[in-house]
Amino acid sequence: MEKKTKVISAEAIQQRIGELGTEISRDFKGKKLLVIGILNGAFIFLADLVRQIDLPIQIDFVRVASYGASTTSSKSISFSKDIEIPIQNQEILLVEDIIDTGRTITWLKDYFQDKTSGNIHVCALIDKKERREQEILINYSGFQVPDGFLVGYGLDFAEQFRHLQDIYHLEN
Repeated sequence: MEKKTKVISAEAIQQRIGELGTEISRDFKGKKLLVIGILNGAFIFLADLVRQIDLPIQIDFVRVASYGASTTSSKSISFSKDIEIPIQNQEILLVEDIIDTGRTITWLKDYFQDKTSGNIHVCALIDKKERREQEILINYSGFQVPDGFLVGYGLDFAEQFRHLQDIYHLEN
């Protein structure tokens, strides 16, 4: 069985999400914002975040995969669900659970930039800068966490542990 060590408490997560919601509300005041959650990992974070954004927003989801049942990101990215809302001339906020190598979020940002004249912004609950392979601007970052495989609050290992309220470092 895997050993879990708590890294971020549920209380700290909720406090930071409130702060992010305030920042996003301020930065996009008077603008049309489409929030795109990246499934499956970001669904819990997105649900809590959008309730803290004091703006009229639209919400949609995409699904990509770069992990599978491994603890290391693969180089191939598969895209299995696109958004359904038209995005021309919209400000877009991509919401991701965790950004480490930067490959997936860079791929998504490029994909959406080709479809809109609006700006693409990135919000991540967890930023692992030391694992970055592709430089990407993260406009809104919840936490910077040192290397280690994380689970909980939407983050999974082989579709397990997403339901946990806190975030844990998972060790074999």
